[in-house]
Amino acid sequence: MAQFFQIHPENPQLRLIQRAVEILRNGGVIVYPTESSYALACQVDDKNALDKIRRIRQLTDKHNFTLLCKDLAQISMFVKLSNDAHRLIKALTPGPFTFILDATREVPRRLQHPNKKTIGVRIPSHPIAQSLVAELGEPLFTSTLVMPGDTDAMSDPYDIRERLEYEVDLIIDAGIIAFESSTMIEFTKTGPEIIRQGIGLVPMLD
Repeated sequence: MAQFFQIHPENPQLRLIQRAVEILRNGGVIVYPTESSYALACQVDDKNALDKIRRIRQLTDKHNFTLLCKDLAQISMFVKLSNDAHRLIKALTPGPFTFILDATREVPRRLQHPNKKTIGVRIPSHPIAQSLVAELGEPLFTSTLVMPGDTDAMSDPYDIRERLEYEVDLIIDAGIIAFESSTMIEFTKTGPEIIRQGIGLVPMLD
């Protein structure tokens, strides 16, 4: 049965963040808030937890998987950054953006897109998400909490608890978060391209 932590969305309680990180390190799957939606997360190298997230969301290996990162220095360990990509990500983060880039050898092959060998990366602006990756000291595998058959992510933590209480290990309650997609930008050989327009605005690519 999932634990249920009420964490302040602007001033996260450190002891609860530390307990959440302990759950992650023990192989747990958590529900946590981002600036655009609730999402699922686990440690990157935990295959069993990854498989659980895939089952919950019914994802195939063609899905673009994402790593939640603390900063650009951490991102650079997991994706190949050109100067242009570095400048754009620095200008837009932290915020509601997902960047698709070529993965480095640090990324497990099961997380890379099978054809493109890419991975998504994010630097969140939500204080709870920031605190989690800072306390963990490494990226989190993350996936928006859109259940099979739904088009929007779940927004009410009590609804999430009712639906996933026996599927995940922790649900973080940060209040209701209305779903708004992050803006997704893919870096191709010809440069950055917006492949999904969400709440993040990119005036330099208009």
